Amino acid sequence: QVQLVESGGGSVQAGGSLRLSCAVSLYTFPGPDRCMAWFRQAPGKEREGVAIMSTNGGSTAYTDAVKGRFTIYLDNANNTLYLQMNNLKPEDTAMYYCAAVRRTFGCPLLAEYVNYWGQGTQVTVSS
Repeated sequence: QVQLVESGGGSVQAGGSLRLSCAVSLYTFPGPDRCMAWFRQAPGKEREGVAIMSTNGGSTAYTDAVKGRFTIYLDNANNTLYLQMNNLKPEDTAMYYCAAVRRTFGCPLLAEYVNYWGQGTQVTVSS
């Protein structure tokens, strides 16, 4: 069954914005504290963590490349995880994945700790 479904990707010019959505049927929010994250993978590169949050309390962490530009947040009413991306740069071009991350002394933004992946949504930023 489908448990994480991303949407909202597209093509934008540098400096533009996009909001990615991840419909979560894996869990019901609010509930037990979970780690939910966004990862991305550009062609020829390894998948990297972009942002992660704790679903109770809302603590967040970001990779340095997106700090101050991206915001991860959860809408409990819609059971949806979002990634607001502002001031996009060409280097943000990648396939973006929603992920449920295994909690280990906090929420690790590492692919090796991901239990579930979404199918991905493509983001392309042109200069």
